[in-house]
Amino acid sequence: MNTRRALAFIFCTVALDVLALGVMIPVLPTIVLGFMGGDTAGAAEMFGVFATVWALMQFLCSPLLGALSDRYGRRPVILISCLGLGLDYVFMALAPSLALLLVGRVISGITSATIGTSFAYIADVTRPVERAKAFGLVGTAFGLGFVAGPAIGGLLGGVDPRLPFWVSAVACLANAAFGWFVLPESLPPEKRMPFSWKRANPVGSLRLLASHRQLLGLAVVDFLGSFAHQVLPSVFVLYAGHRYGWGETTVGLTLAFVGICTAAVQGLLVGPIVGRLGSRLALVAGLLAGALGMSIYGLAPTGPWFWAGVPVMAFWGLAGPALQDMMSRRVGPSEQGQLQGANSASRSIAGLASPGVFAALFALSLDRLPGAAFLLAGLLLVAAAAVAWIATARTRPAAPVP
Repeated sequence: MNTRRALAFIFCTVALDVLALGVMIPVLPTIVLGFMGGDTAGAAEMFGVFATVWALMQFLCSPLLGALSDRYGRRPVILISCLGLGLDYVFMALAPSLALLLVGRVISGITSATIGTSFAYIADVTRPVERAKAFGLVGTAFGLGFVAGPAIGGLLGGVDPRLPFWVSAVACLANAAFGWFVLPESLPPEKRMPFSWKRANPVGSLRLLASHRQLLGLAVVDFLGSFAHQVLPSVFVLYAGHRYGWGETTVGLTLAFVGICTAAVQGLLVGPIVGRLGSRLALVAGLLAGALGMSIYGLAPTGPWFWAGVPVMAFWGLAGPALQDMMSRRVGPSEQGQLQGANSASRSIAGLASPGVFAALFALSLDRLPGAAFLLAGLLLVAAAAVAWIATARTRPAAPVP
């Protein structure tokens, strides 16, 4: 197998998935508002429904796709998901009603669950000593998609609000065609696991995380980190506008700065730092850096102080690849898909619960401590670091769970 070529395709797949989601951020609310006849309050409520439905589909379908990849291999699941996502963007570009646009978001939530399978593919084709670096490169793809997606969506949406959907469709369909020719299968037949609905449903998949004490502790770390991360999409725009008077341009440039710094850390520094410190110390250091960055965000009295926290926060990017590396070592080859599906389901729960918590705290503390939501996120990351340190104490190189 040409591992480098396969990883290049996985990098492109994740980048295009995130890019395709990002280009819709500036235009989807406008389209929803048009269907609602200009009713801004109603459009805001409906947009919340869209976000909840998308996260719910991720929760339900990530374990299913993970289990299917353990049974039939990673290649067909990834390629079918890329194809389905591309066709779904065509469907949404043509959707003549709000109901059909919502159906498109349901399909998008299902097909976008392929990211977990991509992580399982990386675990299949990389040696344990190289795995954290490979996961870091995929994190770079997230950062690049996060930076470029909304910018491209805003430019294309200025021409036609439906144009970003067509561009996303072309990108995803082209990636599926490219993968058909270059992506080899990573999971040999002798390492595959029979399909079981007990493992393919969200509750059943989460049982895998409880099968090993250290794995359960790392799963708690992943959940707390995912919960804390939701503070940015939940309150950042409102917080920046209220405290610093930032408009759309400054907010967009700040988010681009965040994405660039995160991509730089994950693409350039994860491999050397994990190689020197080990995954355990890199995980704890990344979580504590994230906690410090959140504290700077929450206490920064001016915009430049907030920007000073961005490079600090970027080192939180060490935690994800190190965590994925440690978790992937604690399951066998035939369970990598189930593991990633369970992780995606856990993150979806965090994504469903956290926005309401952070938004409510922001509203309650607006006059006295407007950055309270970021301080809470920082406390969650400190707790995650403590759990990680305790859960991985006195460990030898872990053997896969039978």
